[in-house]
Amino acid sequence: MSGIDDIEEMIVQVSLGNRAAFSSLYDATSAKLFGVCLRVLKDRAEAEETLQDVFLRVWQKASLYRANGYSPMTWLITLARNAAIDRLRARKAPAVDIDEVPDLRDAGPTPEAAAIASSERARLDGCLEELEADRSDAVRRAYLDAESYKALAARYDVPLNTVRTWLRRSLLKLRECLTR
Repeated sequence: MSGIDDIEEMIVQVSLGNRAAFSSLYDATSAKLFGVCLRVLKDRAEAEETLQDVFLRVWQKASLYRANGYSPMTWLITLARNAAIDRLRARKAPAVDIDEVPDLRDAGPTPEAAAIASSERARLDGCLEELEADRSDAVRRAYLDAESYKALAARYDVPLNTVRTWLRRSLLKLRECLTR
């Protein structure tokens, strides 16, 4: 694939109506852009048609591209992704009788439950701050990040039983703190 500067120059030349630059840009970027379209649409024929639309847009909108230090591929991929999403949205969903639609309640927490969870999280964070920094970090890694005791022992360069003792004592302190 051509470099960033080469692709930027091709886009500039395309904005001036240079067909050879357009052909070179197509050769340099079409495989990547086709992959983007195919990943979104999951249909080869639709992805091919969308890729044609993308390059039509590139021909028409190349003058809108501004070299601003970002990769020109980002601009091209954004065009391809948006075109593929537009085509995906244009697909007609089959009409369904409203009585046949299942009840789609939000499985997430209610606003009240979210507020309570946020409050509890703040209390827990406050209690974790009362622990020594390495103990607090070990508790977070063990119980929030699911890091193994063995990995923690290696991280802190202490014996495995020391890590177990740290965690047990830290949990007892946390329980005491949370019951205040």
